[in-house]
Amino acid sequence: MSNKKLNNFLKLSLLIGTVMVLSACGNLNEPITSDSSNIWDQFILYPFSQFIVWLSRLMGNNFGLGIISFTLLIRLLLTPLTLMQMKSQNKIMELQPEIETIKAKYPNKDRHSMELLQAEQQALFDEKGVNQFAGCLPTLIQLPILMALYQVISRTELIRQGHFLWVDLGQPDPYFIFPILAALFTFLSTYLNSKANPQQNISMKIMMVAMPIMIFSISFALPSAVSLYWFISNLITVIIILIFNNPYKIIQERQERIAHEKEKERQLRKALKKAKSRK
Repeated sequence: MSNKKLNNFLKLSLLIGTVMVLSACGNLNEPITSDSSNIWDQFILYPFSQFIVWLSRLMGNNFGLGIISFTLLIRLLLTPLTLMQMKSQNKIMELQPEIETIKAKYPNKDRHSMELLQAEQQALFDEKGVNQFAGCLPTLIQLPILMALYQVISRTELIRQGHFLWVDLGQPDPYFIFPILAALFTFLSTYLNSKANPQQNISMKIMMVAMPIMIFSISFALPSAVSLYWFISNLITVIIILIFNNPYKIIQERQERIAHEKEKERQLRKALKKAKSRK
């Protein structure tokens, strides 16, 4: 990665880290109002709270539909970053054979070998125009959004006391349905993202299992509104993948490309054979 890209990534990470630190300054026991003096409360949580309330009133005072609408808008705003993430992942995926070749050159795990390995990998990424950190951006940005949403629900009485289907939005889902759906669609999104990778490895398989378990473990104890947000967000991710980055289409195109290249090689060998037989 170029120094400029690295600096931009570090600046964004610092900004998100600052937001997360500010989020810890909020008092969970105090309601969010227009009179809130804390920076996090006044400029982040209160606008979030009022926006969700406004959306909910548009939906007939249905706060569940308000949170779903809020989630759809957030994911719409993040779509360019999500597509950039997918593009970066695809580039890295197609470079996996070359990456494995580089790794084979440095089997030792000493510091010098690791530095050479990283330098050669980075040179490959720079040559191919790959930003290896682009895949982190949507996840990094959603972390403070989740933290803000949790506090908005906990500290806004209208939302906390709202009902949607079988749940009280301010309380955990009594039947664990939203946490299960959040975990299920986390698994599906991770599975679809890794499906087209020609080099499957153990770390991918571990993440495919560990991520849904972590999502379920966290969300089943959180307010239902948060697990609803997580479920809808991951559902949208699955839909975006199937539309813009369908792994089955990628695999089919790769197989067709390999078959075409093999056919070209076969035709070339056939032509060379004919040329030799004429001599």
